[in-house]
Amino acid sequence: MNRQAQAVVLLLLGGAVVRASVTDLYLRYVKEGLRPFLIAAGLVLIAAAVMTLWYDLRPAPRGDAHGADDGPGPGGHPEDDDGHGHGHHGPRVGWLLLLPVLGLLLVAPPALGSYAVGQAGTALAGQQQSDYPPLPPGDPAPVTVLDYASRALFERGASIGDRRVRLTGFIAPGPDGQPILARMVLSCCAADGRPVKLGMTGDVPLGLPPDTWVEVTGRYSDRVGRDPVNDAEIPYLAVESWREVPAPRNQYG
Repeated sequence: MNRQAQAVVLLLLGGAVVRASVTDLYLRYVKEGLRPFLIAAGLVLIAAAVMTLWYDLRPAPRGDAHGADDGPGPGGHPEDDDGHGHGHHGPRVGWLLLLPVLGLLLVAPPALGSYAVGQAGTALAGQQQSDYPPLPPGDPAPVTVLDYASRALFERGASIGDRRVRLTGFIAPGPDGQPILARMVLSCCAADGRPVKLGMTGDVPLGLPPDTWVEVTGRYSDRVGRDPVNDAEIPYLAVESWREVPAPRNQYG
């Protein structure tokens, strides 16, 4: 690939990053707080592409001895000519660099879901915390799957008591064939995504396909299961009611 083609690839890549960053598409790849860094990186790529094109396409200065002596090849670059009137070109395989760029522009990949849950152990393994703040106000109290699972597992529901809680997650197949409630959490990006798994008793949402998003309301359960992937403990929730909901804007959390 010559310098102009490289600049076009940079321009497309930078545009794809900026486009993903100003929409919610970037949430499929990284944590929400990384948006400013993605926008900055995309703008730097675009600026680099524009400067490369400007440098490569600007008219050559008059009396350029280098160009007169060496005989510029196609595009005005001596190095592009082999002395016999044939330009040297990089391997055409370089154009495959466009494929991930086009994929980012044209294809919106789904967020990690039930398949990833079945392949990775619960993210709560090895975590320890014993001092949790009071639950948010309201009945039921809105909490995340991670927050409930941590309170249920590491302090045996002491900060939950007999209060009702409301959680949102997606359905995934459990180790015993029963559905579990899950949510993927990220440290940085989708590549390090780990699931938080929550068993359910009581009014369990049965008959729903995997990756269906539901909002469940229930109370603390002292039942604990085991994750077959990493043998970590999986806490349970005593479900009192549930309803199907659309997938949230940010499916990680």
